[in-house]
Amino acid sequence: MGQQYETVRWGILGAGRIAGIFATGLSALPDAELVAVGSRARETADAFADKFNIPRRHDSYEALARDPDVDVIYVATPHPLHKENTVLCLRAGKPVLCEKPFTLNAAEADEAIAVARERGVFLMEAMWPRFVPLWRKVRELLAEGAIGEVRMLSADLGFRSGFNPQGRLLNPELGGGALLDVGVYPVSLASMIFGPPSRIVSMAHLGETGVDEQAAMILGHDAGQLAILYTAIRTNTPHVATIMGADGMIDIHHDWHKPTAFTLKRAGQEPRRFEIPPEGNGYNYEAAEVARCLREGKLESDILPLDETRSIVQTLDRIRAQWGLRYPGEGVS
Repeated sequence: MGQQYETVRWGILGAGRIAGIFATGLSALPDAELVAVGSRARETADAFADKFNIPRRHDSYEALARDPDVDVIYVATPHPLHKENTVLCLRAGKPVLCEKPFTLNAAEADEAIAVARERGVFLMEAMWPRFVPLWRKVRELLAEGAIGEVRMLSADLGFRSGFNPQGRLLNPELGGGALLDVGVYPVSLASMIFGPPSRIVSMAHLGETGVDEQAAMILGHDAGQLAILYTAIRTNTPHVATIMGADGMIDIHHDWHKPTAFTLKRAGQEPRRFEIPPEGNGYNYEAAEVARCLREGKLESDILPLDETRSIVQTLDRIRAQWGLRYPGEGVS
C-alpha cells in the first residue's frame, strides 16, 4: 500500500514557461500543494515563487531534491537536461513526473528508468493529454469496439514560430526541432492506439540550424494498421486527429492534444458528438494520476507505463536516424 498523502506536496524543478503552466494546473487540485521550486539562480527561483505564491525557493536543483517537505518533483527543464535532473531526484528518493519528451534519446530513457526501478521510486512521463477525461472516453469507446477494428490514424501538430537560432525550438544544443517539441504528441497518440510500430517511413526538412522544422511520418504495424502523422515548428497545421476503424471513425476536429469535444461516426447512424471539456488547464490530470499512483503504492502508471514511454523514445530515435539528425553530445552509433 502507498502512503496516505492527504495533500501531495509538489516541487517544480525549473522555472520556465512549462513550469508555470504546470503550476497553474496544480491550483485546480484541492489535494495538491505547490510548496517548492528549484532553479539555478536565486533570482529566477524567487520570481517564480512570488508569482505562484510558493513558500520554499531553492537556488539549485540539488537543494530542491533534498527538500524534506517535498513529496514529488515535476521536472520542467529543457530536453537535454531531463535525464540528468530526473536521475538526481530519483537518487534523492523523490518520485518524478518528467516533462515530455521523456529524454533526448532511448539510451537516456533506459538510464532513468533503471534508476527508478533500482531505487523503487515512482517515475512517469508528463504526456498530459493521455490523462484528460476526453481521451479516457475515447479509449473506452475503442475498447468497446465502437468503430470496429481500428485500422488507421491521422494526426498533426504544428505551429509557426519566429526564427530565433539561439532559442529552445531551433537550437540543436537544446534538443530543438519539431519532433521532440510537438511531434512527440502524435507519436504518443499512435502508441496509445496501436503500440510500437514495426515499420517507419519519414521525411523532414532540416532548416538553417540543422534541426527539423517540419516532418511527416508513416508508422506501420504488423497487422497492417497505419498512423499518418506530421509536425512542424515553422508551419501552422490544423491540429486535427481522426481514428478510423472498420465500422466508423472518431474525429477530434480541433486541438486534439487539448481537446474539448469529438464526434463518433458510424455508417447508417447519426453522428454522436461528445462534449468533455477539461477542468483547469488540463495539466492537473497528469498530477492527479501521480497522486493516485503514490497513494496506491504504484511505481509507475498503468495509463502510461515506463515500457511504453521507452518505446515512444525509441520510435523518436528511429525517426531521427532516418534524417541523420543527432544532437550535440549524442555521439555516433
